[in-house]
Amino acid sequence: MTELRFYHLTRRTLEQVLPGLLEKSLERGWRVLVRTDSDERAQALSQHLWTFRPDSFLPHGTPADGHPEHQPILVQAVDSRPNGANVLFLTDGADSMAKQEYDLVCDLFDGNDPDAVAAARDRWRQAKADGHDLTYWQQSERGGWEKKA
Repeated sequence: MTELRFYHLTRRTLEQVLPGLLEKSLERGWRVLVRTDSDERAQALSQHLWTFRPDSFLPHGTPADGHPEHQPILVQAVDSRPNGANVLFLTDGADSMAKQEYDLVCDLFDGNDPDAVAAARDRWRQAKADGHDLTYWQQSERGGWEKKA
């Protein structure tokens, strides 16, 4: 079964944590799909990944950039994996009906938004019922991640 990790963002925003998680993914040789809730959000995240830090480079693109199959990190709203990703990052409440196609799925949700927390709980319950291996991570006071479940 696919491993699912739920990341409860309480101290830093998605824009602050996603680049680091993507860097670690590339270091491990993983191909990544970042799924958002809209094409506009995908474009905004893509732009952010180009500019989040002056001394970094995260090779990525969106379907609008062309050749999505060549992107080591693909950012999109569609529930497909044209780049053959083995890791899926779910953002902004987006979900996937194809979690079983990935080795790892990371569900990042805003812990300061009660609706996002409730929706994440629903996704957790469904993933557990589907038999996935689940872990829950929460941001620590030191800025890292603490495994809670």
